[in-house]
Amino acid sequence: MLRIANRLAQLGIALPEPSAPVANYVPYTRSGRIVHVSGQLSRDAAHEVKGIVGEDVTSEQATGGARLCAINLIAQFRAACGGDLDRVTQVLRLGGYVQAGPSFFAVPAVINGASNLMVEVFGEHGRHSRSAVGVYRLPLNYAVEIDAVIEIRA
Repeated sequence: MLRIANRLAQLGIALPEPSAPVANYVPYTRSGRIVHVSGQLSRDAAHEVKGIVGEDVTSEQATGGARLCAINLIAQFRAACGGDLDRVTQVLRLGGYVQAGPSFFAVPAVINGASNLMVEVFGEHGRHSRSAVGVYRLPLNYAVEIDAVIEIRA
């Protein structure tokens, strides 16, 4: 089977090892078939997208950062599913946060970097509800943070 793993390979995405928490929380919690995944930051092994969007970070860089957040979320999904991403039956919700400067208003466009990837990877099962919020500060000065709620097959 491995439908989602094959799709990731087609997209040229190698999932990282899931990030360990940086404070007093767990990477995800599960209640029945619903999994809540803690916020993932705009980083990978090669680089980090940090700073204030609209000042230090361009909209395009932030959108790329949102895509990194989505890749990190999918890595957490894989952990929550015991390694089998085909168990994801629906991406239910994304909560997107952008460290936005006072003149930056394209927050929803930035979070599209994550939303678009969820649909690319999971197809119709990747369509989700979401919030896209501009905030004053994010942890460790990252430009974007995104959390998720998914449904998985038992």
